[in-house]
Amino acid sequence: MVDLEQIGKNLPALLAAVMVAVLFLQSAVDKMTDWKGNLGWLTEHFSKTFMGPFVPLLLGTILVMELTAGVLAAVGILYFVIAATTVIIFWSAVIAALALLSLFFGQRIAKDYPGAVSLLPYFILVLLLIYLTDPVGPHLIK
Repeated sequence: MVDLEQIGKNLPALLAAVMVAVLFLQSAVDKMTDWKGNLGWLTEHFSKTFMGPFVPLLLGTILVMELTAGVLAAVGILYFVIAATTVIIFWSAVIAALALLSLFFGQRIAKDYPGAVSLLPYFILVLLLIYLTDPVGPHLIK
């Protein structure tokens, strides 16, 4: 079981993991509960790009990535309390980064430059989370 000192040393990573869990779980739930609305908007958004015919597949892929990142972040927080390791949070952040890179790529292809820019703070957050939880790095704050 983790002690208060370990929580204190890992508090930035734990708080970032909460943010990732909320962000990606909410986004995934939105896609699941409003699949038609999201599909319609994205089909129009990518209608003039090579990605247009692949929107349903891409939306499903992003949904799986977001759900995985969010669930792993939440599970990783609980696992930290039990096992005093941030390894699951690390993998959550890696998947989150890949999801954000995919979204960024799509926004750039659709020439939605403000939409692409709006993803950068989230990407910086997950890069920081990767750095803070890297299981092999010499910079660990444990």
